[in-house]
Amino acid sequence: MNEKFERLLERAEQLITRIESVMPRPLGPPDWSASIAFRYRKRGGHGMLEPVRHVARMSLGDLKEIDGQKERIRRNTLHFVQGLPANNVLLTGARGTGKSSLVKACLTEYAPQGLRLIEVDKADLVDLPDIVDLVSDRPERFMVFCDDLSFDEGEAGYKALKSILDGSVSAGGQNVLIYATSNRRHLLPEYMKDNLSYAHTEDGEVHPGEAVEEKISLSERFGLWVSFYPFSQDEYLRIVAQWLASYGVEPEAIEAARPQALVWALERGSRSGRVAYQFARDFAGGRAETA
Repeated sequence: MNEKFERLLERAEQLITRIESVMPRPLGPPDWSASIAFRYRKRGGHGMLEPVRHVARMSLGDLKEIDGQKERIRRNTLHFVQGLPANNVLLTGARGTGKSSLVKACLTEYAPQGLRLIEVDKADLVDLPDIVDLVSDRPERFMVFCDDLSFDEGEAGYKALKSILDGSVSAGGQNVLIYATSNRRHLLPEYMKDNLSYAHTEDGEVHPGEAVEEKISLSERFGLWVSFYPFSQDEYLRIVAQWLASYGVEPEAIEAARPQALVWALERGSRSGRVAYQFARDFAGGRAETA
């Protein structure tokens, strides 16, 4: 009898262990001294903040041809680290124009003043309240960074983010702001049929329908919108020259590389800052190989 009871007890303990392994656990703090940037990840359904061991060091001075956007983001971030009122930020526009790099450059600039970054995928935005609670008593200032953010109709993260931007994250005195980048201005896909929902009054005033209002409502909750645009050919070449100079390429070689840089952009169908950076790495690497 005792042996049967012991086997039953052992099986019960095993069952409890399995149940505990899949039950949600409170989000525990990471080693805050390990890094200035952290990623929110889920392992087996349990969320955790992982320190980024090798943070990409991007300087504000490295980013060219976006001075207006840079100043607006820098000013907002400075206010944030100083404990002054600041806005959640949405950076939208063409790909490869420096949106994500600008956020990383602000981290590099203001990390000595206590700025920290937490990268969260859109699928995990529903867990953002737990992250906010975890850092609420910390002395640092945290940018929650959502890169390449966009939603499809009905995604859970959409309504969660919408609620958060109107709730505790945007409340005065908090040490958390959301910085998001997106290629979509309104974060949701837009269709031709949405235009049919516009209403026109007798005096000619236009009112968007519910479908359009819903698409606009999320992006409007970001206090600061910053738009980025495709670079002209001259702007692209100036960015190429800046990156080549940073790799130690001589001015004469930079001038001679202009035709190659244009061909490189043509092959990729884009004159973005990312393409300029990639060309500079390829060109500088090729010169080092033949030296």
